[in-house]
Amino acid sequence: MLDLQKASVLKRLSAYILDFIVLVICITGVAFALSTILGYNEQSETVNRRKNEISIEHNVNLDIEYEEYQSLSPVEKEAFDKAKEAFENDPEAVKAWGILVNLIFVIISLSILLSYIVAEFIIPLILGNGQTIGKKIFGLGVMRSHHVKITSTQLFIRAILGKCTMETMFPVYLFIMIFIGSLGIVGLAVLVLFLLLQICLIIFTKNNCVVHDVLSDTVVVDITSQMIFETDEALLEYQKKIHAESVQKSSY
Repeated sequence: MLDLQKASVLKRLSAYILDFIVLVICITGVAFALSTILGYNEQSETVNRRKNEISIEHNVNLDIEYEEYQSLSPVEKEAFDKAKEAFENDPEAVKAWGILVNLIFVIISLSILLSYIVAEFIIPLILGNGQTIGKKIFGLGVMRSHHVKITSTQLFIRAILGKCTMETMFPVYLFIMIFIGSLGIVGLAVLVLFLLLQICLIIFTKNNCVVHDVLSDTVVVDITSQMIFETDEALLEYQKKIHAESVQKSSY
């Protein structure tokens, strides 16, 4: 029986924090570049310009908070409502806002995806044993649950399908849709259920795994003490060798 040298919680947490910082830097840089390339700022300026122009036309401030709106007099509320209706029906503002919303989803999606491809897939392929920058620094690695080296396919499933799609994009989109009022309490409930799922997996799975490890059948280990075999055949040969040695010892 091969021992599983699971990484300590402290090491995993430290590596996660460092990898998260690297990922955020990548996402921010890619998002900034994409926003410039795709013309996000131009559309945002158009929306703000039309909002300011309509505010001046109706002598109101369309950027006030709900509490401030409630404190307005009936006459001021009527003027505000007319200005808001004019803004919401303004062709130029509506067109720019529609483009802006689409760009937000495109920029967020591409920024997260490209950053995960680099930080969680390409770099681990180069470093080997599924090591991200954080795992490399803290002496951690990733292997298949039966002590064999992780394949590029499993690494892709772990990084892109598990971490990127299910654990990042899914919650981010839910949060955005909750924020803009499309899902409300339903979206919040789904977010809480997903968090509970992650917690239950950590507590009740054999190797204390989360979604991305369950999907890819992988486990995070201490790379300095863990025996990792290159192939299934190498593992089988080692098991045969151990069995033969055991039989030889028992014969004496």
